[in-house]
Amino acid sequence: MPPGPKPLPLIGNLNLVDLKKPYESLMKLSEKYGEIFTIHFGSKKMVVISGYSAVKDALVNQADDFAERAPIPIFTLISKEKGIVFSNGELWKSTRRFTLSTLRDFGMGKKTVEARIQEELIPLIEKFKSHNGKPFDTNITMNSAVSNVICSIIFGKRFEYDDPLFKKLIQILAENAKLVGTPKVLMFNCFPRISTLLGVHKKVMQNIDKLSEFVLKHIKVQKQDFDTNAISGYIDAYLMKQEKESSKVENYFDDENLVYCVLDLFGAGTETTSTTLRWGILLMMKYPEIQKKVQEEIQKHIKQGQLPAVEDRKNMPYTEAVIHEIQRFANIVPLNLSHTTPRDVHFRGYCIPKGTEVIPFLTSVLHDKTQWETPHKFNPNHFLDASGKFVKQDAFMPFSAGRRACVGESLAKMELFLFFTGLLQTFTFCPPPGVSKEDLDLKADVGFLLFPLPHLVCAKLNNQS
Repeated sequence: MPPGPKPLPLIGNLNLVDLKKPYESLMKLSEKYGEIFTIHFGSKKMVVISGYSAVKDALVNQADDFAERAPIPIFTLISKEKGIVFSNGELWKSTRRFTLSTLRDFGMGKKTVEARIQEELIPLIEKFKSHNGKPFDTNITMNSAVSNVICSIIFGKRFEYDDPLFKKLIQILAENAKLVGTPKVLMFNCFPRISTLLGVHKKVMQNIDKLSEFVLKHIKVQKQDFDTNAISGYIDAYLMKQEKESSKVENYFDDENLVYCVLDLFGAGTETTSTTLRWGILLMMKYPEIQKKVQEEIQKHIKQGQLPAVEDRKNMPYTEAVIHEIQRFANIVPLNLSHTTPRDVHFRGYCIPKGTEVIPFLTSVLHDKTQWETPHKFNPNHFLDASGKFVKQDAFMPFSAGRRACVGESLAKMELFLFFTGLLQTFTFCPPPGVSKEDLDLKADVGFLLFPLPHLVCAKLNNQS
């Protein structure tokens, strides 16, 4: 086994881990023990793989050895090991293959989805305008806009921002994304039996029940109206697949798996992109000189009154570099999702036993000192060469890598460019009166995803002083 700190009885190495920010503790431990080390969360033994070189080696070069998802107590409860993110084996392969091809059919990475994002940009801009330059919280509005893009793909329709049910669902998603990363739930994962008695997981499960109820109602309605000649979204495509697969002995396309697939897409397609965009706005307020350079590039390449298009990306290296740096700096999924070894695995001189939980540690990749000039500073030059051209970086891995890389990566990239560029084309973002850019805090809130701390934003129209 790889080296690591000596575990104490019962608690293992929990004395060395800040449960509010475990990724910071793991970074310190990786400096001491190297790119592969063993750590004990309670009695559970885990292997942490850190740094770009080792993580790429594991997820890409030895993909089969690290392709399975680890059974983490809270996620097992939430997903019953179904859906796209937390399933394994043939169920996972069939579900992922179907989901990728269906998302492509509905335009992921193509013009049809570009049009949906551009259409969603219009009400988003109007909502920001309605605050008349006064301070407001972007949270629910941003989540709603991003969620509507994935909703149009899943359900075949979008929702109004003031729809009370939609607002409630968006709040529940955000709440769960925080809850599953809190110290209490991390303790639940270490000591599930004791924690179950304390009811730590109850709020998370109540939220999942509410989300499932909403999804089930939609599935029921779409089953009643189902027409093979009018497939309007992911649910319809799944129902059609279900019909085709019904005679097979091994049928992975049951109703329960559909619910968890939709929850995965709905949750992941909402929280990650909207959180990245909120970091983007906060960083533009913090670094107005960078915001100004992005706006100059927008003015140069996008005609006034025209919405940004994906085609514009190749002419806008600075904007592209800023968006990539927002993703790198924000590091919104710091621990990645744990993998597990399907057999005894030999990796870089160590033997990792079958069934060991493995953390391919994304923070250590996005902040790797050997890959980034200023890993802890926001610096768009990480993605620009001396002549100002955009440069891809191998260690840019916010979507993870290999077999378990994010299914919606191309959709997220398109959304980030179109929403970010569209907002900066229309507004200049600045702190509320009485708050200086120095006062803006770039520390992250506690959660499974790294959200910015609560803050208010002023969105001033660009044609106004």
